[in-house]
Amino acid sequence: MQPGRLFTASCLALITTSMVFSIRGDILDALSAGFHLTKEQTGLVLSPAFWGFTLSIIIGGSLVDLFGMRRLLALSGWGYIVAVAAILFAPRPSGAVVSLFSDPGTLILYAAMLTLGLSQGLVEGVINPLCATLYPDDKTAKMNVLHAWWPGGLIIGGLTAFAITKVMGLDAKDVGASLATMGWQVKFATIIVPAIGYLFLIRGQNFPATERVAAGITNSEMLREAWRPLFLLLWICMWMTAATELGPDQWVGSLIGSLTGMQGILILVYTAGLMFLMRFFGGAIAHKISPFTVLTASAVLSAAGLFLLGGVKSPSEAFLAATVFGIGKTYFWPTMLGVTSELFPRGGALLLAIMGGTGNLAVAFVLPVMGGWYDTAGAAAAFRYVGILPMVLVFVFAGLFYFFKARGGYKPVHIDHTAVAAAGAD
Repeated sequence: MQPGRLFTASCLALITTSMVFSIRGDILDALSAGFHLTKEQTGLVLSPAFWGFTLSIIIGGSLVDLFGMRRLLALSGWGYIVAVAAILFAPRPSGAVVSLFSDPGTLILYAAMLTLGLSQGLVEGVINPLCATLYPDDKTAKMNVLHAWWPGGLIIGGLTAFAITKVMGLDAKDVGASLATMGWQVKFATIIVPAIGYLFLIRGQNFPATERVAAGITNSEMLREAWRPLFLLLWICMWMTAATELGPDQWVGSLIGSLTGMQGILILVYTAGLMFLMRFFGGAIAHKISPFTVLTASAVLSAAGLFLLGGVKSPSEAFLAATVFGIGKTYFWPTMLGVTSELFPRGGALLLAIMGGTGNLAVAFVLPVMGGWYDTAGAAAAFRYVGILPMVLVFVFAGLFYFFKARGGYKPVHIDHTAVAAAGAD
C-alpha cells in the first residue's frame, strides 16, 4: 500500500467531482438554450445529479467494506466518462419541451446528470473513510487538506472554462448557435482528463481496511451510532450547511451575470481560491481550537455574505460580498465530516456516508427552489432567502460550543483497539 499515492488519487478524484460542478455551472445558460429549457426546468435537470450523489454516497459508503474502496472508486471514474459522453452526444430538441421526459434528448440529459451524481457520490463515499483510515490521529486537519481540492477543482474547472470562452470567442455578442454548442461541449469534455488520471493512480493499488473494520466494530454497533442524539443534531445541521455552501455556488454564474453584467464564473473561481488557500494551509486551525468555534464563525460570515450578494450592483461590490461569503463557507463541509469522524469513529464509513449524502440531498432540494425564486422574485432574492439558513446555524453551533465547554472542552473520541481485541478474544 502506498498511502501518499492513495491520498493523491483521492485528491484528483475530488478535483474531477468539483470540475463537474464548476464547468456545469459555467455552461448552464448555453446548455439550457441548447435543450430549450426554462430556468425551473434547468433546476430540475440538475437535481438528479444531487439525488444520485446522495444515493451513491449512502449506498456506496455503506458497502465500502463489502466491495472494497478500490472497486467503487474505479466505478466512479468510468461513470464520469460515460455520463460526459452521453451529454455531449444527446440529441437536442427542436423547440421547447413540456416535460423533461417527453423528449429523448432531455431524457438522456436527465439520466446522464443522474450518472454524474452517482459517480460523484462514489468518490465521496470512498475518499472520506479512506482519509480517516490513512490518518487516524489527524482526521479534521487532513479532511480539510483533502477537501481543499474541492475548491481547487472549482478553480481548475472555472479557469479552463474561462480560457475556452476567450480562445473560442464565446463571449462575443454575435456568437452563433453552432459555435455556442461546440463551446460548451469542449468545456464539458475536459472533465474526462482528471477522471482518467485517478483511474491510472489506483490501478493495482491495495487499499486498507477502514478504521471501523480494523478495530473489529460490528455492523450493529455501527448502526447504533446513527441514532445517537448528538449525531442526529449534526445531521440536521448538515442539511443547512450544505444548502448554504453549494446551492448558491451552482447558480452564482448565472445570478451574478444577471446582477452585474460580468462573467459570474470569475466570482466562483475567486471564492474557490479563497477556500483552497484557507483549507490547504489553514486546515490545522480546526484541529487546534474547537471545531464548533470555526463553524459558528463560518455561519456568521456566510449569512452576511449571502445578504450582501443579494444587493450587489457592480463587479466591485460582487467581489467584496463574495469575499465575505467565500471565507464563511470554507470550513463547513470538511469540518462537519471531521467532527463526525472524531466524535463517532465507531460509526465508520456509514456515518460519513450519511453526512455526505445528506449534504447533497439538501442541494437537490434547494436548486430548483432557487431557480423558482430566480424566475419569480429575481436574482437578488435567491441569495437573500438562502441566507436565512446560516443565521439559524449561528445559534446551533454556538450552543454546541458551550455544551462541550461545560464538559471540559471538545475532545475527539478514540477507539480502544486493545479493549476491542480483548472483547473479541472472550
